[in-house]
Amino acid sequence: TDRVRKTQANVKAKLSTMHLKVICCKLYISESQNAAVVDAISRIGQKDPEVGLLSKFEDEYYNRVRYTLVSYITSESSTGEAVFSPIRKVLLAMIEAAFSAINLEVHCGTHPRIGVVDDMSFHPLSQAATMEDAAQLAKLVASDIGNGLQVPVFLYAAAHPTSKSVSAVRRELGYYRPNHNGIQWTGQVLPDTLPVKPDVGPAHVSSKRGATMVGAKPFVESYNVPIFCKDVPTVRRITRRVTGRSGGFPTVQALALFHGDNCTEIACLLDPDHVGADQVQWLVEQIAEEQGLEVDKGYFTDLSKDMMLERYFEMVSAAD
Repeated sequence: TDRVRKTQANVKAKLSTMHLKVICCKLYISESQNAAVVDAISRIGQKDPEVGLLSKFEDEYYNRVRYTLVSYITSESSTGEAVFSPIRKVLLAMIEAAFSAINLEVHCGTHPRIGVVDDMSFHPLSQAATMEDAAQLAKLVASDIGNGLQVPVFLYAAAHPTSKSVSAVRRELGYYRPNHNGIQWTGQVLPDTLPVKPDVGPAHVSSKRGATMVGAKPFVESYNVPIFCKDVPTVRRITRRVTGRSGGFPTVQALALFHGDNCTEIACLLDPDHVGADQVQWLVEQIAEEQGLEVDKGYFTDLSKDMMLERYFEMVSAAD
């Protein structure tokens, strides 16, 4: 019957996606208040049937959007490059659209950023995909931006020659220092001539575009915990105690960010293999309680790794 044939086709597709090298890219762009621009970039991300734009997360206070894209990657390629993935062309088109529509000089938000295209992180998703695959792809995209579009690019983690961490790169660039009211980042934050030589592209920064960071690392989950407190320094102290830097969870990275009139969020990146969101939530609540502060229930800003693979598999099956 048709149903049996469909089931067999699904199983076949699933088996092939298990052997497929599936890669994910999280693209962070400094805009969320202009819906037309955010949607126009989304549409570009949906044009190629071999690339899935699985989710998009916007935050009006941060004035930032994250697009999560998934596709396959192959090692053998006739183009002479180390790897091939249809995601590369799609990302470049999205980035070009962002640069033509967004001007960093007039951008303001409560999340740090160094450019219109602030960050891109590549992650191996399926078991067949390796960190080396993700790093090779990251370096090709970095070259598209740095050499092609002449925007300075800083590499990090597996994409960097000495695996420099993203936080080390950011600290050198003064990424974490707000330049407006102690809680906001407004306009260009980098000097015209960079304090550190970029890994790819020019050493001079355009005030309209800024610079970009590109890296490859194991998959992480984003989990934000709102605290009802507008005093950011107080929440920063709580944040330090949650991360590995002050005896909290070694695999958690976190930032305290102003989030509206009576709220500061602890934006966390967690390694799901080592720590769960419930553990982070519990620890934040314990520390906040000592300060007499109320904590809201945290929320994930993206799909889990398994859900991404599941959605990509459904997409591939539907296309067959």
